[in-house]
Amino acid sequence: MKTEQGLVIEVVGKIARIQVGRHNDCTSCGACPSSQHIIIAANNDVGAKVGQRVTFEQKEVNILQGAFMVFAMPIIAAFIGAVLGRFIGESCGYDLTYATIAGGSVLFLLSLAGIKFFDRAVARDQSTKPVIVSILS
Repeated sequence: MKTEQGLVIEVVGKIARIQVGRHNDCTSCGACPSSQHIIIAANNDVGAKVGQRVTFEQKEVNILQGAFMVFAMPIIAAFIGAVLGRFIGESCGYDLTYATIAGGSVLFLLSLAGIKFFDRAVARDQSTKPVIVSILS
């Protein structure tokens, strides 16, 4: 588990939105906009209120799954699509360059749709959200 601290800026039911300062993992990633803070949604089982500083935990496996889906999956899909496109192009007598590009492009775009589906599924799954473990102030 990775433990972080942040400031509660909004509470809706059992979910709190927390403003978190960027740390070394975030600054080296660069996937988020260049803001100094990011906003996350966390399960608020401890009853934190707006304006309180809290400590929350995030499962590292969720971070790794997300990073794989966003960064590695499109590259892998494009490679597999290019290989399949070339194979199909050879068997059907199409120009191999265009078939390779088309196959790679199609599976790359499908992987982007898969990422969007994955993102929506993760957003609905409460077990993947960070959990507030304590109120600091």
